[in-house]
Amino acid sequence: MAAKVLIIDDEEAIRFSLRGILEDEGYEVLEAGSAEEGLALVDSAAPDLVFLDVWLPGMDGLAAQETLHAAHPELPVIIISGHGSIETAVTAIRQGAYDFIEKPLSLDKVVIIAARALETGSLRRENALLKTAQPEQDQLIGQSPVMKKFLEMLHRVAPTDAWVLLTGENGTGKELAARALHAGSRRASEPLVAVNCAAIPEELIESELFGHEKGAFTSAEGARIGRFEMANKGTLFLDEIGDMSLRTQAKILRILQEQSFERVGGTRTIRVDVRVIAATNKNLEEAIAAGTFREDLYYRLRVVPLHLPPLRERTGDVRPLLMTFIGRQERMHGFRAPEFSEEALRALEAYSWPGNVRELRNFAERMAILYAGRTITLADLPPEMAACCPPMQDGDSADDDLLSLDFKSARAAFEARYLTARLRECGGNVTRLAESVGLERSYLHRKLKGLGLRTE
Repeated sequence: MAAKVLIIDDEEAIRFSLRGILEDEGYEVLEAGSAEEGLALVDSAAPDLVFLDVWLPGMDGLAAQETLHAAHPELPVIIISGHGSIETAVTAIRQGAYDFIEKPLSLDKVVIIAARALETGSLRRENALLKTAQPEQDQLIGQSPVMKKFLEMLHRVAPTDAWVLLTGENGTGKELAARALHAGSRRASEPLVAVNCAAIPEELIESELFGHEKGAFTSAEGARIGRFEMANKGTLFLDEIGDMSLRTQAKILRILQEQSFERVGGTRTIRVDVRVIAATNKNLEEAIAAGTFREDLYYRLRVVPLHLPPLRERTGDVRPLLMTFIGRQERMHGFRAPEFSEEALRALEAYSWPGNVRELRNFAERMAILYAGRTITLADLPPEMAACCPPMQDGDSADDDLLSLDFKSARAAFEARYLTARLRECGGNVTRLAESVGLERSYLHRKLKGLGLRTE
């Protein structure tokens, strides 16, 4: 879709000249003969760039620029004037104008400034989206067979324009998968616009998706572009698609098929080019059988189905995920990362993780804060996790060295290993260690010295 440029100038000859230059560059050109008419066009047509004359009947250009900047700070405005002065130029730039050019207009200068201004406007809009979004900083991590298969499919689909339906329980990483699909596509330089369908009230979702015109409803004081329009040439991520009402599903289906729509309260058809990635934690086939989800929409979205397995089905990924999250906390906060005993790690692998990767990430942050620089043992884990620890088998390597020793040597080895771990937990403080293990301090000090353990 060509960039839209609005020319606001009361001189028809100037508008004609600028139109010719800009249309030769492939832009769609709109015209207005006054500031009032131009401001109305900005609200209704959402141009990407404005050329604005200073001397206009009624509201002048500088006042119009101030109004535009307040309402649309991301919209670049180029001030033009036949009576240019340094003072006027400085005032325009201070009010947020992108640039100032004098009449008579130079063909080359108009072309160059327009291209630069449009690039700046695109960056401003992208920055505004990034500020309002809350992108997940994690990456999809997995060495388990089921996760390797998922990542292989994702990397195969990402470079295409194929639509994808992501399914999986809450916390499995569907948004991360959507971001990975977008990042690996040819649309990666264009916006990724996310919509949480479950978080938007039904009466507002059409306005949110398609935009609205001024006066379309009581609180519509101005025109607004929707998420579909924001995602033009990029990717639209429809999260929790299963929570849409049947009425909204019907409208979405038509728009997905035609890639065109009208804003709420509007009559002008807007065409877009978007790749759609949808996600849900619901069983849509069951929803279809229950009559709460449209079968035709399901098959329209389900071009490539990808299912994210729950963490309980990929226990081999618990350790690498845990170490990744712990390492991130260490870098963010500057403290020493805690270690985990083998027994604690086996308990975490056996735990079912009902909150999936999100629960594991939150757990890692909590442990990193509470046990910085210490070794986390089974006793330090929450009871529901500690209870999952499987019993040590006879052949487990942790007991191999003890079983090869006589009783006295095995007891000494166990005491040394046990007190080393507990001493590390207490930061090398013998008094704290004595209190935690229930031994008298002087006796404990002699024991540590006899075992050759150093304290800090």
